Amino acid sequence: MEALIASFGMVAIAEIGDKTQLLSFVLATRFRGRHWAIIAGIFAATVFNHLFAALVGGWVAHFLGPDLLRWILGLAFLGFAVWALIPDTLDDKPEPSRYGPFLTTLVLFFLAEMGDKTQLATVALGAKYANLALVTLGTTLGMMAANVPAVLIGEKLAQRFRLSTMRFVAAALFAIFGLLILFKVNLGLGLG
Repeated sequence: MEALIASFGMVAIAEIGDKTQLLSFVLATRFRGRHWAIIAGIFAATVFNHLFAALVGGWVAHFLGPDLLRWILGLAFLGFAVWALIPDTLDDKPEPSRYGPFLTTLVLFFLAEMGDKTQLATVALGAKYANLALVTLGTTLGMMAANVPAVLIGEKLAQRFRLSTMRFVAAALFAIFGLLILFKVNLGLGLG
């Protein structure tokens, strides 16, 4: 259960202000009134992307010794903390598509998530926890928790919460998680 909770919390907070959340805002504007097709596209893209990422993490963990894995994971999460402080921008705005909101969202969201901090965090979480299904479920639910509101109430949400504050919270969580791993701290959460 801790794999689910850690995966959900880390990705939900890290996704705030991320380029894929910005993409959710843009797609909701582009395909007005087609929110559920956009949400379904985000869900499908995330499941495929994060399942692959968790599998890669599990595979890496299988071949590395526990001490080397601990150092790699701890330093990776500290790197994610720094990365979370850097604001994302949406470089390529989607062009109008003849493929409809679901397929357009599926493809754009899957591609935007490649190499993204939430995908790389999923790799690290897959390496940390043996239950890849719970990691994938947690990270997918975290992505949905951050992106569904972006699709449904995007502009109002952006006015209510400062993205810079959320980036700081995400960075702090990544740093805490990284330090707990590096220093083998066990708080009953499986972090040590």
